[in-house]
Amino acid sequence: MRPLVLYCKSYSTDVKRVARLAQSVQRYNVDGIPIYVSVPQADMALFREHLVGSSAQLITDESILQASPKINLAQVGRMHGSMAQQVIKSEFWRLGLSDSYVCLDSDAIFIRSFTTHDFLAPDGYPYSVLDEAHDLLEDAVRHGRARIVENFAREATQVQELFGRPGRRYSFGPFPLVWHRNVWESLHIHYLQPRSMHFADAISQAPIESRWYGEALLAYKAIPLHPCQSLFKVYHYAWQFDHDSRRGITNEHLKNLYCGVIYQSAWERDMDWPEEGGTWMSRLNRKIRRLLGRI
Repeated sequence: MRPLVLYCKSYSTDVKRVARLAQSVQRYNVDGIPIYVSVPQADMALFREHLVGSSAQLITDESILQASPKINLAQVGRMHGSMAQQVIKSEFWRLGLSDSYVCLDSDAIFIRSFTTHDFLAPDGYPYSVLDEAHDLLEDAVRHGRARIVENFAREATQVQELFGRPGRRYSFGPFPLVWHRNVWESLHIHYLQPRSMHFADAISQAPIESRWYGEALLAYKAIPLHPCQSLFKVYHYAWQFDHDSRRGITNEHLKNLYCGVIYQSAWERDMDWPEEGGTWMSRLNRKIRRLLGRI
């Protein structure tokens, strides 16, 4: 079993984004860390076409779910896509391909050379993104986005209470995150099994997979905790990117702190496959909102 792989869960809408991600991996992957991309069986031909010449290895979402002894494919199929993908990403470890995996979103891009040491500590266990999200929350307050602060507190409190952990509210993100199979297994053994649950049940209860992993890591201590800040610069909202652009901050500056950048797909809809959806009026409206930094 390998110590580390890269993994991305995707859908047809994001195929051009995944191709861009794969190109950045090809360019900067010093150690040749394997990269896997999982998609629904129905999307395999499309992704093969767009990833020709890439080192990315395609696998089906169905193969991941079938590796789980409890999860019912039909149940996951009935879940909203945003929830179903969390189940799939969090069950990837069951394929036995690696001890740890860097869980990437389709809209991620590497901007500098990276090695295994960017993701694994000297003892071989992963760095875990863990802080209190003050940068994001301060930015939200500054821009009058009270709902962002409220949602963070609500989501953090919900999962903390499930584990009976008092104290500070942590953020276990943003993506990409490095996950270890032992932590997911400890969640399965110590939390889900005694309650006759599987991970699809957990996501239905609280659809925040990074918090399930983070709280399980703190609760069961399956691996040493090596906390770190964000691995990628994540532009959650267009106004954040606009702010950096006005200050002249480029990838050349960011690569001193981060391995890569994420531009949220919600305001990068021109990369949707086969094209940005909606009427011409809705597309124009989204374009104007993006230009104004309101998405």
